[in-house]
Amino acid sequence: MSDPMVFATLLGLLLVLLAAGMWVAVSLLIVAFVAIVAFSPAPVGLVLATTLWGHSHSWPLAALPLFILMGEILLRSRLSEDMFSGLAPWLGRAPGRLLHVNILGCAIFAAVSGSSAATAATIGRMSVPELTRRKYPESLIIGTLAGSATLGLLIPPSIILIVYGVATEQSIARLFIAGILPGLMLVTLFAGYVMARAMINPGLIPHEDARPSLGEKLAASRRLIPVILLIAGVIGSIYTGVASPTDAAALGVLLSTILAASSGSFGWQKAREALMSATRTSVMISFILLAAAFLTIAMGFTGIPRNLAAWIGTFNLSPFELLAALTVFFIVLGCFLDGISVVVLTTSIILPMVQAEGIDPLWFGIYLVLVVEMAQITPPVGFNLFVIQGLTGINILRIAAHALPFFMLLLLGVVIITVFPAIVTVLPGLMGR
Repeated sequence: MSDPMVFATLLGLLLVLLAAGMWVAVSLLIVAFVAIVAFSPAPVGLVLATTLWGHSHSWPLAALPLFILMGEILLRSRLSEDMFSGLAPWLGRAPGRLLHVNILGCAIFAAVSGSSAATAATIGRMSVPELTRRKYPESLIIGTLAGSATLGLLIPPSIILIVYGVATEQSIARLFIAGILPGLMLVTLFAGYVMARAMINPGLIPHEDARPSLGEKLAASRRLIPVILLIAGVIGSIYTGVASPTDAAALGVLLSTILAASSGSFGWQKAREALMSATRTSVMISFILLAAAFLTIAMGFTGIPRNLAAWIGTFNLSPFELLAALTVFFIVLGCFLDGISVVVLTTSIILPMVQAEGIDPLWFGIYLVLVVEMAQITPPVGFNLFVIQGLTGINILRIAAHALPFFMLLLLGVVIITVFPAIVTVLPGLMGR
C-alpha cells in the first residue's frame, strides 16, 4: 500500500473513532497501535512502554499544571472585578468606551491565566451584565469578549504554547516571548475595530455621564497594581532569564495564592475547587500529549511524515501557498477539535513539511496558535462560544455571528505576521538562543 493510502487509512480510522465519541487520547493510542502493527515491523509493546515512560519525565511539561492551577486560583478571586474598576475610568471617553474593558481586561487576564476558556469565563462573568445594563449593543459585547478571550492562547504564559514547545522540542521561554508582539498587535486590531464602529455610527455606543477626575482615575488604578505585579513576576522572570518557565509557573502559583487570599474572597473551599479543576484539566492534557507522542513515534516508524512531506514537495508549493493551504486545513480541523488536540494531532506530520520549506518552527508555533485561536470562535466546537453561551444563554450561532468580525481580524493577523515575520521573531532574537 502506498504512503498516501496508508495515511488516508489511518486518518479515516481516527475520524471514525472521534465521530464515535471516543476520547481524543484513546483515539490517538488506537491509531498509533494500528500503524505500528499493520505498517511497521517495530515491537509495539516495547515502543509504547518506552515512549510513555520517556515522555512522562519532561521538566518543561511541569509548567503546564502549574500555570493551569494559577489560572484556576485567579478565576475564583476578585481579580476581574478589580480590573474592571481600575480600567473603566480611563476608557469612558475613548471611542467605544467601556467595550475596551472587554479587550484590555481579556489581554491582562490572558497574561496571568494562559487559558482562553478561563479568560472568557472570568471577564465575561463581570463585563457582560455590566455592559448589558448600560445598554451597549449585544453584538459588540459578545464579539469583543469572544474575540479577545482567544488572547489567552497567545499572550504568555500560554498553555497551548507549552504543548507546542514540548511536542516540537522548541524553547518554551522563546515561544512565550515570541507571542508578546503578536498579542499586542491583536489587541490593537480589536480596539481599532471597535473605535471605527463607534466613529462610523456614534449612536451605537451609549453615552457615559460620569466623568471621573484625574485623582479618581489614579485612585481606581491602584486596583491594577496586584495584577501588574503578578504579570511582572511571571513574565519578567522568564524574559530576564532569572527563571525557567517552570520556575516562573511555580512563582505564579505562589503569587496568585497570596493575591487571592489577601482579597478575602479565597478560602479553603475555593482552594480545593481550584486544585481539583486544575488536576482534571492537567491530566486530560497530559494524557493527550502522551498519546500524541506515541502516535508521533509510530508515524516515524511507518515513514509516513517523511514520505508525505516529499510527496507534497513534488507540487512545488511556495511557502506562502503552503501556509494558505495549511490555514484552510487548520480552520476546518478546528471546527471539530479543540486547540490542544489540533496541535498534538498535526505537528508530527506538518512540521517536516514546514521545515523543508525553510519556515522557522518558532514562527510557525505562533502562526499555529493564531489559527487555533480562530477555531475557538467557530462552530460547532468553538470552546469560547460554549463558555459565552453558558454565561448568557444566547444561541451559539448568534454568538458565532457576533464573533465573525473578530474571526476576520484574527485572519488579518495571520496575514500580517506572514508578510512581516519579524513581529514574531524580533524579541526572541534579542534573547539569543
